[in-house]
Amino acid sequence: MNIVISGPGGAGKGTVVSALLETHPEIWLSRSWTTRDRRPGEAADAYVFTDRASFDANIEADGFLEWVDFLDYRQGTPVPAPPEGTDMLFEIDVAGARSVRALDSSALLIFLDTPDRDAQRRRLEQRGDSPDLIEARLRKGDEERAAADDLGMQVVVNDTVERTVKEIEHLIETARTDGAER
Repeated sequence: MNIVISGPGGAGKGTVVSALLETHPEIWLSRSWTTRDRRPGEAADAYVFTDRASFDANIEADGFLEWVDFLDYRQGTPVPAPPEGTDMLFEIDVAGARSVRALDSSALLIFLDTPDRDAQRRRLEQRGDSPDLIEARLRKGDEERAAADDLGMQVVVNDTVERTVKEIEHLIETARTDGAER
């Protein structure tokens, strides 16, 4: 099964995905590539951090399932090669979710959101984003929410990591059960 978790900057995607993976070895995470710099305190394996030339070479080699120019950098999902018998998890933006849905109409698409825009702003401030970047991410978040709604994504509000992970686990189990009944 393909699982996508998308959401605006500050929604806590990385934190929620890490918590989910800790207790679910049957889920394999596809690591996205990015040309942006690593944030202070961000795990070295949060992305494959690369330069623009290497990213562009991978585009030319058809090495991405999807990729996008996002604000002032590029990010993309490499063509996945998950271990046998695992569910594949993509932590990607809504445009990437649309690409996965085009390849797999039964993919579980989850949009992780903040409780409200003020919470999103606070989280972006806490991780050290500049005021200009915060405003750009808030605007982009509004666009992503609208696109997620158009795509019919399941919305999960990340108010606490524990509750959020439980809700996502329930969505995954329901999707597995529904898929097995087909």
